[in-house]
Amino acid sequence: MHILVTNDDGISSPGLAVLVRAALDRGHTVKVAAPAEEYSGASASLSGEEVDGRIALVEAAPPNMPDGVECVGVKAAPALIAFLASYGAFGKRPDMVLSGVNLGANTGRATLHSGTVGAVLTAASHGIPGIAVSITSGAPQHWDTALLVTRFALEHWEDRPFDEWILNLNVPDVAPGRLRGLKPAHLASFGAVQAQIGRGDEKHIAVTYSAETGPEEPDSDHYLLTHGWATATLLRAPVDDPHQTLRTIAPDALGITPRDPSADDAAPGPLDDVTVDAATVMRRT
Repeated sequence: MHILVTNDDGISSPGLAVLVRAALDRGHTVKVAAPAEEYSGASASLSGEEVDGRIALVEAAPPNMPDGVECVGVKAAPALIAFLASYGAFGKRPDMVLSGVNLGANTGRATLHSGTVGAVLTAASHGIPGIAVSITSGAPQHWDTALLVTRFALEHWEDRPFDEWILNLNVPDVAPGRLRGLKPAHLASFGAVQAQIGRGDEKHIAVTYSAETGPEEPDSDHYLLTHGWATATLLRAPVDDPHQTLRTIAPDALGITPRDPSADDAAPGPLDDVTVDAATVMRRT
């Protein structure tokens, strides 16, 4: 299996080497392509530094990287990197994407904003399975714990039939002997941080952030993580509501006068099919 390793903390993050080691331990080939700079909070953004249709690449040497692993820094968000990889931009199309190890947990509703998770969700939307991995600390002391959990998860995920779900792992920054185990978890109903808006001025908004506390939810990723468990959560996007109750609205109810379909020389109406160039869509997304 060929694995792409990426992240949102940037090509200089030591978390990349942890995922590479897990993949190599499982006998896989690896290519590292990560943002040249930090892209935390990028979600599934397809932003990048593009000039004349080209995304800039930079030489990279991530810390603690095993010998012989090809690495490249990309001036793009992690989701764009996964998107490009699905079309063979970094060599062989990957069979799986590993993203992380992120510095800080990605739990609850905060996963919506995570570039770490966004990269794997983007890969999944192009038929590539993946795992996002995060550790609770911004300056981890126990990378070995993250390695053990990732390697176990990879072993049990790599042969799973692809069904568009991705695996979101969160690991406490504790010594392996203090880890209580790996437990399935639901997303917590609250985010990781809350914002306070203060008095600004006409050109500024004053905002500060603090850790958010919410109700105790014993089956949630946040609760279990803070009680010594590594957590595993299945995620998938985009998802619509199979039981949605929306109804069809006729043109006249929208204030539109339908044109006569028999009028061959009629100008294109608002409900006609429109063909849009894919490159144009990409530039506007």
